Amino acid sequence: MVRVRKRVIGGQEYYYLEHSVRVGGRVEKRERYLGRTMPRDLRSVRERFLADLRRERWHPALEAIRRAYSRDFRRSPPSARERNLEAFAVQFTYNTQRIEGSTLTLRETADLLVRRVTPAERPVGDVKEAEAHRAVFLSLLHERKDLALGMVLRWHHELFRATHPDIAGRIRRHQVAISGSRFVPPSPVEVDPLLREFFRWYDRAKDSMHPVELAGLAHLKFVTVHPFSDGNGRVARLLMNFVLHRRGLPMLDIPYSGRNRYHGALEQSQIRGEESIFLEWFLRRYVRENRRFVTEGGAVSATRKRRR
Repeated sequence: MVRVRKRVIGGQEYYYLEHSVRVGGRVEKRERYLGRTMPRDLRSVRERFLADLRRERWHPALEAIRRAYSRDFRRSPPSARERNLEAFAVQFTYNTQRIEGSTLTLRETADLLVRRVTPAERPVGDVKEAEAHRAVFLSLLHERKDLALGMVLRWHHELFRATHPDIAGRIRRHQVAISGSRFVPPSPVEVDPLLREFFRWYDRAKDSMHPVELAGLAHLKFVTVHPFSDGNGRVARLLMNFVLHRRGLPMLDIPYSGRNRYHGALEQSQIRGEESIFLEWFLRRYVRENRRFVTEGGAVSATRKRRR
């Protein structure tokens, strides 16, 4: 958390921003001098401070991942790419559906999606939604246009038209609650203006923000608007991978086993109004999941050495 610190030196007051970051096994402090008076735009100064810290800490590893992934993709034969994509589609569908309450196991999901074997004694809705999720995921990889409301509504419609046709592709007009969360989603009258602001933000940020940060923030902002009666998390994770894939970066699967930390980071960001909480979790998770692309002695190690 960023704090404002006041120091008195020689009878004069000076203000600083202070933030603690974990580097390796220890915690280090970073500071930014504000001046002898508090700036009026403290929020924007704070956001720039955090953005600079993220750039210093994460961008070398993110760029190493991008380069190595691009190189490996070019070297892989088409058949290997297809197998890898199918494996990711199964894993991603299993985890994203399981997070939302699906009863299908990973093996059952693979049998269903790859071998077309319907699992016995499982809810029909779980089966249909898994099939729909895989289809939507594979289709978004071929979208030619960038993110837009019509695209998101189409994804949601395809996800739920077979199981919940009354809400499929429709913006909610009623209040909703999130089970187990202290975050209260926006009221129905707020949803439309918040959605418009989300897409305006995306259009401004997409050419200036690092793509991995863009994907993480897009996920957070969209799920915070919570525009649908159900399926907001699933659409947010599809949206996240659309952003990553479109910009030539490896996609991310958030595992069911890590759902508590994932939901905790989301909730803390939402109730505190601090996007950096979820974004730090997201970047850490992304680098950890893609560490195979960062060679020993590469960007991550070099970044840590510079701070010693």
